[in-house]
Amino acid sequence: MLTSERTVSKTGLDVAALKPKECDVRRALNLPFDTVAIDYEGREHLPESDVLDELVAEKRVLLTTPVRADGFDPLGDDSLYETLPPEVGRVFVAGHPAYLTDAERSRAIAPRLGAARERDADAWVGTEGVERVALAAGGPQYELLSRTTDRDVRALRAAGFEDTIALYAPTVCADDDDEILDAVGGYVSRRGPVRRALPEDAPVDSSATGRAREVLLKASRDYALVGSPEDVGERVRELKDLGVDVMVGYPARGVDEFLD
Repeated sequence: MLTSERTVSKTGLDVAALKPKECDVRRALNLPFDTVAIDYEGREHLPESDVLDELVAEKRVLLTTPVRADGFDPLGDDSLYETLPPEVGRVFVAGHPAYLTDAERSRAIAPRLGAARERDADAWVGTEGVERVALAAGGPQYELLSRTTDRDVRALRAAGFEDTIALYAPTVCADDDDEILDAVGGYVSRRGPVRRALPEDAPVDSSATGRAREVLLKASRDYALVGSPEDVGERVRELKDLGVDVMVGYPARGVDEFLD
């Protein structure tokens, strides 16, 4: 596995995204990135305030906060806001249904994103599943890399959108197809077009063969950043030339891939 700072620098990534369910987010202190984004994976995995204090002392920290979740609801229970260090930046999202209760999932998204933006006008707004609402809420747009990203970014810039566009992508600095599929096969298989194209009950990791393997490998390049660090860097430059401002990489093979 390639782990040197020189290797990571070749990718052109600006931000590392970490999942607290997978790793101790304090490992961000050793990453060669000035900014780290921490995903929300349920209240039980929310980093403690003392951990966040350690991080903000050395890094810019962005924390995903689902506006429908208890504790982060700007129109209801917002008690978790008070526990976060004021230096922690926000990424307002609707919230992945897997991490929300039935009651939370039933809450209206649009008024909550609007209220959240009134509270913090500098926060990023996650667009996954709520693209029009997120754009209407305004502010930096935080999007997932997809097969339509190039077209979408061109359209936003052509329409006069001048705010920040940040783009998230699982990242695998490897050329080996098996390593790529083991790292992101499951992720890309959940994208709608990919799910529909896959043969029923096909494996989605390195054991995939035939049509399933072909679909997954193509999708890995549509929905993730994969290949040598130089290949990843070339794709990142293409995206930035189109109008992306910030590239956020999630180390899909583990945080060690982004370590010095």
